[in-house]
Amino acid sequence: MKQKRILTWTISAIVYLGLVIGGYSVYASVGNNNPADNHSPTKNNHEKKEAGNEQVHSDDHTSQKNNKEHSDHGSHSESEVVTNVKYENSLITIDVKDQNQTAPELEISHEKIMHLIIVSADLKEYYHLHPEEKGKGMYTQKFNLLDNSYKVFIDIKPKNLAYQVNPVELHVGNDHGTDQDNSLKPDTNLTKTINEKTVELATTKLVANDNVTLTFDTKGITPEPYLEALGHVVILDEKGKKFVHVHPASEDKTIFETKFDKPGIYKVWGEFKFDGKVNNYPFVIEVK
Repeated sequence: MKQKRILTWTISAIVYLGLVIGGYSVYASVGNNNPADNHSPTKNNHEKKEAGNEQVHSDDHTSQKNNKEHSDHGSHSESEVVTNVKYENSLITIDVKDQNQTAPELEISHEKIMHLIIVSADLKEYYHLHPEEKGKGMYTQKFNLLDNSYKVFIDIKPKNLAYQVNPVELHVGNDHGTDQDNSLKPDTNLTKTINEKTVELATTKLVANDNVTLTFDTKGITPEPYLEALGHVVILDEKGKKFVHVHPASEDKTIFETKFDKPGIYKVWGEFKFDGKVNNYPFVIEVK
């Protein structure tokens, strides 16, 4: 009887001890799930998220900075190079200086260090010349100009300097025409024959601020290479103020791509070399 009581007491003690241990485990488990303790993982996740956002912000800031610098470089409203033109005794003299009145270094573009475009004020006469360097920013070209008013465009690439091609007024003799004499009307026939070589111009829709493709059909005759290309295109607005010099979009096709920033009447000269001679094909188009 006594042994039976001892056994009963022992079993009761074991059960009681089990209940105590079990209760403590449940309490500990609840304590670990306390919201206050959960703050640490949340904080870590938040810190990781903030770090990610900071990286994105840093990358965007760098991109915006680079884009801005690139945009500024390509959109200077003022040139850092000044050009002057004189004509005397059939000699054209071009003086090129930077803002410190020193001669800037010019890069070669399409085989030449300078492309000199001279157009009469009425946009009828057109010349594409390549003056020679004489040193100290001076360039000269022997050429006979008839008495008239001209707009001169000096197409150069000064190294590490901003440059805009703007018209320079040049008056020769006493017979001075003006751009008021222009009476440009869009061509109804975009086929021209010069020196027995025919070229036809086809365009995509001529709309301001849209990409425009100019395709010159040389009627089965491949032009000879001219200044590292199959041809060149120069475009002026009817006032002779807006200058665009376009090169072919590919090495084996006379296709040119450009964009007109304003509606209006434009004159286009396509330059192509046949039988060793460069022909200039003029076309007048209207951009809506």
